[in-house]
Amino acid sequence: MCVLTVVGIIAWWTPLFSVRTVQIEGTVTVPEHQVRELLEIPPGRPMPRVDTEGIARRVASIPKVRTVRVQRVFPFTVRVTLVERIPVVFYESPQGAHLLDAEGVEFALGPAPIGVPRLVTDHPGGTDPVTEAVVSILAVMPAALSIQVDEVVARSISDISLTLQDGRTVLWGGAGDAERKSAVVLPLLTRPGTVFDVSSPNLVTVR
Repeated sequence: MCVLTVVGIIAWWTPLFSVRTVQIEGTVTVPEHQVRELLEIPPGRPMPRVDTEGIARRVASIPKVRTVRVQRVFPFTVRVTLVERIPVVFYESPQGAHLLDAEGVEFALGPAPIGVPRLVTDHPGGTDPVTEAVVSILAVMPAALSIQVDEVVARSISDISLTLQDGRTVLWGGAGDAERKSAVVLPLLTRPGTVFDVSSPNLVTVR
C-alpha cells in the first residue's frame, strides 16, 4: 500500500509520467491545429493532472464537433477522439449556405456542400418546426434515396416534397410514418412517372 501511495505521489507531482505525445483522431474538416490550441496542456504536465473533462468541453465548443472523448493513455500519451457533425441539409442566405446535421444543429456557414440537398422553406433554421420536420425525415430516409435528393421544398410541416436530381418529385407529406414511407418509396420509383406520392403510404400514387 505504501509503495502504491509513493508511486501515486510521484506520478501526480513529478514529470516522470508527464505528457509527451498528444494524439488527435477523427478530424476531417476541423483543422487539427484548432483542436491543439484548445488542449492547454502545459509542457511537463504529469499525466494524472491532465484535465480531460476541461479539454473535452473546450474541444466540444468547436461548432463542427459533435462528440469528443479525451483519454489518458499511460505512460505518456493523451488521446483526443472526436466525431464531426455531418450535414444532411443546407439552406441559403446572402451570407452563404447554412449547414444542419441530423440533430437539427446549425453548425457551419460557407459554400454549398456537394451532394447535400438544399432546403427551401419560408423560415429555415435549427429552431424552425418545419426545418425540424425535414431533418427528421432525412435522418430516417434510406441512403439509396437520400443520395438522389437535390432539393427539399417544405411549405409546412405536413407538406414536404423532394426534388430528385433527375427532376422527378416525391410528395412526402409530413414527418409521420417516415419509416413506412421509406419502405415503399424505392420500389415506387422504379415505375414510369414524374410525381410519386407517398404522403399516405397505404395509398401511393404515380403520375
